[in-house]
Amino acid sequence: MKKMILVVLMLSAFVNYAQKNNGTVYMEHPTIDVVQEFVKASVAGDRTKMASYLTEDFKAYNGMSTKQTDKGRDKEAFLDNQMVYHDQLDYYAIETYPGSYPDAIEYKKDNPNKEVWVQTWDLLKGVHKKTGVKLDAASHRLYALTKDHKIKTIINYGNEGVISEIMASFADRTNGTIYNHHENINTVRKMMYAIEKNDWEKVYSFYDEGVRFLDSSSPSFEGISLTEQKVIDKQIMDKYDIGSIDMVGYPDYLHYEMGDARVVQSWWNINLVRKADKKAIVLPIHYLMDFNKDGKITTETAYYNAKLLD
Repeated sequence: MKKMILVVLMLSAFVNYAQKNNGTVYMEHPTIDVVQEFVKASVAGDRTKMASYLTEDFKAYNGMSTKQTDKGRDKEAFLDNQMVYHDQLDYYAIETYPGSYPDAIEYKKDNPNKEVWVQTWDLLKGVHKKTGVKLDAASHRLYALTKDHKIKTIINYGNEGVISEIMASFADRTNGTIYNHHENINTVRKMMYAIEKNDWEKVYSFYDEGVRFLDSSSPSFEGISLTEQKVIDKQIMDKYDIGSIDMVGYPDYLHYEMGDARVVQSWWNINLVRKADKKAIVLPIHYLMDFNKDGKITTETAYYNAKLLD
């Protein structure tokens, strides 16, 4: 019995310790109203009104920064930054992230000045006027407010990728090389003419084992495996004969710098004869084929009008 009482007392002490309160969380509070008015002023580009909500020793920090010595932005530098959003974005807006609402937290411990932290979850929206880059990014902000409801500190957590895209878009830059003659183009031609000659063993030799096939006529546009594609190919060949395959224009091979993507795009007219009634059908088709470094096709996307086969 002693052991049981001891265990109960220990658990009780643990629960009491785990549930120790260190302040109050509010969903309605004057500091939340201040933050919301500050955000409205920011979207409106009212620098004077924004400044009126900030303390003279205000600091803003990037919560994503890895710099141990980050001293943050002072009041004027932060206001300059906020005006950039207003001045350089069309349709600029800051909206509450769906399903969220701001909180005001007043800590008891180590808070002699009765400061309150307000945390918000937002969506920053707009279209950059010069580059056309769309901003539709989640943002999380922490605001520290003094007891007289002035914003002393802002810590911002946001998506820096879209800002980087805007910065990169100010200047022209290349993203790889376009070839009109390349070994991967040769591969596509050899494969298409192997189809023309009904040499399916050779056709399939150009694909990587893990290749995925996508079809523009598919409602879900989901990829299928090589095994599944072979079944579809057989079904087509059971219904049609191939008279010839004609290349339209010329294929392009695009070797992208970003992502090291290797893509051949090509255009063809496939001349079919339907076995049931000997009807001649011309099927225009556009292919996008992704290649790996070994010269094997890893993804094939076909764009065509499936109604022509009805």
